[in-house]
Amino acid sequence: MRAKLVAILTLASALVPGLLLAKGEADKRLDDAADLVADMMKASDRGVPQDLLNKARCVILVPGLKKAGFVLGAKYGRGFAMCRRPDGVGWSAPAGIRIEGGSVGFQIGASEQDVMLLVMNDTGMKHLLSNKFTIGGEATAAAGPVGRDVSAQTDAVLRAEMLSYSRSRGLFAGISLQGATLRPDEEANRELYGDDTDNKQILTGSIKTPASADRVESLLNRNSSRQTR
Repeated sequence: MRAKLVAILTLASALVPGLLLAKGEADKRLDDAADLVADMMKASDRGVPQDLLNKARCVILVPGLKKAGFVLGAKYGRGFAMCRRPDGVGWSAPAGIRIEGGSVGFQIGASEQDVMLLVMNDTGMKHLLSNKFTIGGEATAAAGPVGRDVSAQTDAVLRAEMLSYSRSRGLFAGISLQGATLRPDEEANRELYGDDTDNKQILTGSIKTPASADRVESLLNRNSSRQTR
C-alpha cells in the first residue's frame, strides 16, 4: 500500500511540476506587484498619468516598502523592474530589485507603502542596468505628478531620469526617495530563473517571462503596450 502511495505522489509531481512545493516568495511579490499595477489603472484622477507611463522606458514596482525609525529613519523593500522590449512594444521579463536607504530627521513609528518608479530615459535605464545606484547620487529622480490626464510637459518631469510614486489606501502620490539605493535582487532572480541570470540579461534580452509574472505583464501591456515619444 505504501509503495503504491509513493508511486502515485511521484507520478503527480512529475505531471504537475511544483504541485508539492509551496509558492515561492518571489512569486508572491509578483502577485503583489500585479495588484499595484491594477490599482494604478483603477485610480482614475488620482493615478499615475497615462502620458508618463506611455513615455517610460521601464517601471520599478516595490510592493510593501517598509519604513521605520526613531529619529533615524530607514527604508527597505524588494520588488521588480520591467523594461520595454527593444522595439518599444511589450515588456521584458521581471528582474529582481532591492531598495534600501535612510534619512535623518525626527520621526517615530513604522509604516508600509507600495512604491512605483518610472524610468523615463536612456540615462535612467543605464543606471537601472548597473550593479547599484543611488537616487539623488548617480540618478536624478523627482516625485511624480498624479492625475491620469496630467501632461508630461513640465520642467521637473522633463529633467528627471526617474519619477517616483507611492500608494496608500488606493491613492497615488509623488514621493521623494533621495538617498535610497537600488541594486539587483539575486536571490529573487535565482528563484525565478534557476541560474545566475543578471538584470541586464533579463531587462534587455529575450528571456522568457515566468508563468508567475504573466498577470503583471498582461496588465502593463493592457495599460501601455507601446512606448510613445
